This record gives sequence, C-alpha cells and structure tokens, in this order.
Amino acid sequence: MPSIPHGGVLVDRTLLLEEAQEALKRAKHLMQLPADRDTLWDAEKIAIGAFSPLQGFMTSEELQGVVNEMRLPSGVVWTMPILLPVPDEFVADVKGAKEVVLVDEARRAIALVQVEDLFCPDKGWLVKEVFGTDDPHHPGVAKILSQPKWCLGGMVTLLQPPENPYRRWELTPRETRAYFERMGWHAVVGFQTRNAPHRAHEYLQRCVLEFCDGLLIQPIMGTKKGDDFPTEAIMAAYEVLVREFYPPDRVLLSGITTWMRYGGPREAVFHAIFRKNYGCTHFLVGRDHAGVGNYYDPYAAHRIFDELPDLGITILKVTAAFYCERCGCLATDKTCGHSPKLRRNISMTALRRMLREGKEPPAELIRPEVAAVLRQFVFADS
Repeated sequence: MPSIPHGGVLVDRTLLLEEAQEALKRAKHLMQLPADRDTLWDAEKIAIGAFSPLQGFMTSEELQGVVNEMRLPSGVVWTMPILLPVPDEFVADVKGAKEVVLVDEARRAIALVQVEDLFCPDKGWLVKEVFGTDDPHHPGVAKILSQPKWCLGGMVTLLQPPENPYRRWELTPRETRAYFERMGWHAVVGFQTRNAPHRAHEYLQRCVLEFCDGLLIQPIMGTKKGDDFPTEAIMAAYEVLVREFYPPDRVLLSGITTWMRYGGPREAVFHAIFRKNYGCTHFLVGRDHAGVGNYYDPYAAHRIFDELPDLGITILKVTAAFYCERCGCLATDKTCGHSPKLRRNISMTALRRMLREGKEPPAELIRPEVAAVLRQFVFADS
C-alpha cells in the first residue's frame, strides 16, 4: 500500500465544481494579489496535498520553526520555506483584508488565501540557515533575496488550476496513489531528478527495481538554472527511456511543477517528504542531492536524515555511479575496486557540451536514443 501522508492526512484544499463557481464569483470582489508561476504552482501543490501537512503558505511562526528546528509548530518534520511574497505596493491593501485572491498574469483567479499573518522575515537569517550560505550567486539564495520583503501567511483554497504547459506529464498525489494500488505496488521508490537521464541515473533506477515493486520517476518541472535542460527535453528523454527500456508495469513517469531550490541537504528532506505524499515508501538520495556548485559536502544530504528518524519514509543512500573501464560496466565505490584512473565519471554538463559540439557521446555514458532526443533541444536553444 502507498505510504501514509506526511502528518497523517493528505490535505485537500480543492473545491467541487459548484463550490468553485461560487467561490470564483466571490473572488471578483476580493483584493487581487499577483503571483508568479512558481508561487501559483506551489499554491496548487498545497491544495492538492503534495505539500501535506501544509494547508497554506507559511506564517512567521511556522517559518521560525522550519528554519530553526526543521519542524512545523506541530512537531512534524519540514525543512524548506514555502512563502507567499507580497510586493510593497500591495501591502496596505493586504493588511486591510481578511482574504485575498491570487491571480496570474492574465488576471485569472487561481486561489484564495486567508490573511492570517503579514510579516517581514530576516532574509539574511533565512538564506544562511536554509541554504548554508548568503552568496547571491547561489540560485536559491538569489531567488529568495530578489523577492519582496513582505510575506503573507494563510490557508489556501484552489479555485482553478494555474496555467501549466506540462500538465500532460503531471499526476496528483491521489492519482499516483490510486495507480500504485491498482498496480499492487507495496514498496515504491521515488526518484528525484532535475536533469535528463544518463547511464548513471539508469543504473541506480535499475538497482532499486531489483527489490521494489515499482519506481516513480518524478522530475522537477518548475524553474531551474539556466544551464539545466528545459523541462520538455527532460520529459521527452525520459519518455524514450521508460518506453523503450523499462518494463511497462514497473515504472511510472510523472513530473511535479515546483521550482528547484538547490538547497542541498534540506531540500533532499523536502524532496523525500513530498514523494511520501505521492505514495512512495522509499526515496533514493544520491551524491550531492539537490546541490549546486561547491556549496555542499557531497554526502551532507545523506547525513541529515540521521537527524530525522521520524520522517516516515525509508531513505536509500547511494553513491555516484561511473563507468569502469576494467569492469566494463557501470559501478559505484561499493561494487568496484579498481583505480579511479579507470573510472569515467558521467556529467550531464560534459554530455551537453559534446552534443552542442556535434559529437556523439559514448553509448556507455548515455543511451544513443536519449542523446538523439536531447540533441534536438541543444540545437534549438543554441
């Protein structure tokens, strides 16, 4: 059976059709608060239960607990801030409201938010504690520091789904859970990725398929660094891999629209939590999970889980896979005893450079079928 949702109950802040129609009418008379795409997608993730037990954007009290203790006031583990920024020009109107409506660029009403708390978090404290650095070159830090200083905390009610060009690749937690039950999967491993698949990723996925009932491959489909592959490329490449090389009754491909924080250890826990909400019983944590540059120790994301024994999902800690010339196959430090000189590390940055230069990447590093898909996108954005 799928895992118990984080906090015990899968949150549902959505409305039935008639309720939504009535709420949309009421929303016309409420103060409108513009929100960017990633914020609207996070509002949706709260409402559909992906971020259970959160029922809304964090208040100051919730943020304090998460940043300082990695726990919500209830004591439930949570490691990343989920905030609703409020531009200065809207602060006065928000202060005078009991409820606001989040709107997109087209002024479509997406979600209602109760005004429970309006506050200015200390951004320096927040980024240092969460990301371990205040360096503005860190993409997660840069995003937080660039946002307005005011934040609104309060319960969310989804009125209608936000625009999503990747909707065809996304399932809700209820849908993935129903799929796992229908397939008879009891042990389900979640695989996090922000990138297209190379052979090291495939090696780890095949390893877990040897002992679990099913594998959920769930790429991040929200905002990522500019040098990461676009979402369309990642999903198209994974479609080829899953369709051509994996048993159809063992693997589910379904992305999630939330932005990549590059928060290292804390984001690794966040990733485990929402995979638990999607029904996974196990979660794979690799080398430099959710890392960027040299900001984190490569295995800091392994160690943080030792501090959180009540997380409620089994963590599978794996080391980096590489191609060993002597073994003639993919391996890790746990399975290969040969000199590092015989190892070929697999880097998507290097593979992308090869594709850009018109070179054919070695088949032992990336499948030709996957490389063919990625090549189209490399030339399209060059």
